[in-house]
Amino acid sequence: MTNLDVRPDETLCHPVLQRGRVHRVLEPRDVPLGGLRAMQVSRTLPQRDLPLVGAWCFLDRFGPDRTDMRVLPHPHTGLQTVTWPLTGEIHHRDSLGSDVVVRPGELNIMTAGHGIAHSEMSLGDRPLLDGAQLWVALPASAADGPAAFAQHRDLPRVTGDGLVATVLVGELGGAASDAVVHTPLLGADVEVAPGTTAQLRLRRDFEHAVLVLAGDVTVDGAVLPAGPLLYLGAGRDRLAVASGAGGRFLLLGGEPFADEIVMWWNFVGRSHEEVARARHDWEHAREERFGVVDGHDGARIPAPELPNVHLTPRRRRAD
Repeated sequence: MTNLDVRPDETLCHPVLQRGRVHRVLEPRDVPLGGLRAMQVSRTLPQRDLPLVGAWCFLDRFGPDRTDMRVLPHPHTGLQTVTWPLTGEIHHRDSLGSDVVVRPGELNIMTAGHGIAHSEMSLGDRPLLDGAQLWVALPASAADGPAAFAQHRDLPRVTGDGLVATVLVGELGGAASDAVVHTPLLGADVEVAPGTTAQLRLRRDFEHAVLVLAGDVTVDGAVLPAGPLLYLGAGRDRLAVASGAGGRFLLLGGEPFADEIVMWWNFVGRSHEEVARARHDWEHAREERFGVVDGHDGARIPAPELPNVHLTPRRRRAD
């Protein structure tokens, strides 16, 4: 999925380790994605005071809603897209020649590197769609590397104490995903049975966050409804989870990201100039850098105009 904002903010992300435990609830903002029949998403990353959780730098929650997802070819650089549908089917095509349908329980992970283009279209007439779209910032060692795409249909699961966790990336409870990421990272979809009280084991060197997808889940002693993101900071080796009626949540974590990055539209770079070059190439040297997405007869999403400013890094507040 693309960021379809016609006036996207430029977000400069300066990594600051959140020392010790944090319990901060961050409210989402509603963002329309495209046109008069815009698909509404709920965005919780990036935030002004929290641009990243580990290398996770973008989190949109879409649905449940009957809508058409029609996202024409658009570019990415310096990041990975992670698509996790809960309901509905999405047709993915990219400039590597990938042409697949992603379904609930399957994970699409696309590595942009120096540049890739892709499209995403829902299948059916105004189908019920529900899911999450995330981006992972690539470290400098991979940010200018080759593009790649992988679909994972047999993700590992961890069960016990009333919890069932599907491990999207990284490792949890001894189960490790085969999805390739480039920094220490965790992403898991955790289902909580009614009447559950349990503990999840975490890595102390990771910072973590939780997004409830359905139901009400008590996390770290507080009831968390669907919508807001709960940021937990670093320094935890366990997380208390409970639910009376049952629920489901995303658990995100990662080693605090070491690089200072600039995010604008669908690009992640190390400087304003790097992002400006990516925009220029999408508009004027598209095929050379980003390739061609088949099946769209040259249709694409044009890049917005860059802001007429040169911003300096905005520091993330340490708690």
